Amino acid sequence: MNSLHIGIAGAGLAGRTLAWRLLRAGCRVSLFDSRSRDALDTASMTAAAMLSPLAELAVSDDAVFALGQRSMQLWPRWMDELAEGGGAPVYFRQQGTLVVAHAPDQTSLEHFTRLLHHKLPEACRAQVRTLDAAALGAVEPTLAGRFGGGLLLEGEGQLANDQWMAGLATEIERLGVQWHEGQAVEKVEEGRIVCADQSHAVDVAVDARGVGSKAQWPADNPLRGVRGEVLRVECPGVTLLRPVRLMHPRYQLYVAPRPNHQFVVGATELESEDTGPVTLRSTLELASALHSLHPAFGEARVLRLSAALRPALDDHRPAVALRDGVWHINGLYRHGYLCAPALVDELAHKLLGIERKEET
Repeated sequence: MNSLHIGIAGAGLAGRTLAWRLLRAGCRVSLFDSRSRDALDTASMTAAAMLSPLAELAVSDDAVFALGQRSMQLWPRWMDELAEGGGAPVYFRQQGTLVVAHAPDQTSLEHFTRLLHHKLPEACRAQVRTLDAAALGAVEPTLAGRFGGGLLLEGEGQLANDQWMAGLATEIERLGVQWHEGQAVEKVEEGRIVCADQSHAVDVAVDARGVGSKAQWPADNPLRGVRGEVLRVECPGVTLLRPVRLMHPRYQLYVAPRPNHQFVVGATELESEDTGPVTLRSTLELASALHSLHPAFGEARVLRLSAALRPALDDHRPAVALRDGVWHINGLYRHGYLCAPALVDELAHKLLGIERKEET
């Protein structure tokens, strides 16, 4: 049993998952967040939660790819471990990702294919399967006859982020977390988490507040928020077996299926820290691109439009760092669910190697 008392500022994806891993290891954990555990206006909840190490390599680097590959090994095991607590199962699939393009946008798909083959390690290139129209229809029957071909990125996956976050909340409560909801964190210091009304002493402090910890990042690698917007719809007339990416000259539309014929649709990535509602322009672009994927989406019911800021560093790489006695996990950007397990696992092992300070 590890009696280390760890305070975590931020109950988003990284903070909540880290709390779970540490509690399972026997640590005492105090978790602080300005929002309630059910808040929807967060980066963790405003995400498609696609697990796409191959597809994301087109817009990232080898470091992100390596983290994604490691996370793909951890996700199935962690799903089983979360289920051990007796909670509801989390929707999780690893049936690959389909990449398609309409005829006028074939050059975008061809460029994407060349880029992947250039950047992927040789051992992974076989996971990129080129499909003709017949093979595409066999893999994804709903899209049969709609595209002349595409790519299947084998081994990629997805999960329902809302179910994961809710499952974690239930499990860490069962394991005895000290959860300080609605407690805005003003500062994270060595051995201390400072809120508006109280200073909390801990053995080790971790800052996982995303954009909320912007002021505590150094000027040579500043943290910023990148706005992302998603659309969630329900459409009984469409069944997709895996996430679909639709190539477009300006952006990649992604459509991630969820249980009960629900779909999370996204693409927007804006260099803005505006936290306001989704714009009309984004709504029109997402909806029209979705309709072009399959006309049955024209009858889809809009369940939610949401926007949030993704925390990004200048190099677009997520980071685990120790500065001035405080551990930081941040910068997950658009790779949150893809990279979080590898980062959390790394930090948990570092923290579990710390000897507890003697009481004074």
